[in-house]
Amino acid sequence: MKRIFLIFVAIWMFVGCGSTHPSFYTLSAEGPGKSGGGIGIGVGPVILAEYVNRSNLVVQTSANQIEVAQDHLWAGDLDHSISRVVSINLGRKLKTGNMRTYPWSRDSEIEYQVAMDVREFVAGHDGYARLQASWRVYALPSRRMVGKNTFTGEEPISSGDFESMVAAQSRLLGKLSEEIAQEIRKNR
Repeated sequence: MKRIFLIFVAIWMFVGCGSTHPSFYTLSAEGPGKSGGGIGIGVGPVILAEYVNRSNLVVQTSANQIEVAQDHLWAGDLDHSISRVVSINLGRKLKTGNMRTYPWSRDSEIEYQVAMDVREFVAGHDGYARLQASWRVYALPSRRMVGKNTFTGEEPISSGDFESMVAAQSRLLGKLSEEIAQEIRKNR
């Protein structure tokens, strides 16, 4: 797995960097969002580490070095994409269609708010995508923190391309969403 990924990075650096047609990628939820009412949950704000807060995909090529994929871009703002995917995942897991992403118009529509700080969201040189994010759940309207944790996970990248990298990152967001959903269930 590591060898395939290293070959992918080498090919990308020598051939892919010269491409004149950018490719765009989007994170995917575990399935379609729920419709209808239910418990109100707001996701956001999502704060990203500076080195991943960019329009380009980021590959970690060694313990202390990253490469920015010049022609491989996120289809939208990464923080909004993470909010959207986690929101859909939480709606599915908690059986609610009453989901909002930050910023929302009124807190009165929301019973819980999920805020996140994403410290790591990259594909590694070893063939694994990694996510580290601290999250907090607040009960509204009191804004009392009812849960917090730091999620750290990795997911294998199935093949040496950017689409597989983004798919692995999407699966990590699914695991993060499950951890947050468990905390909300515990406090209901």
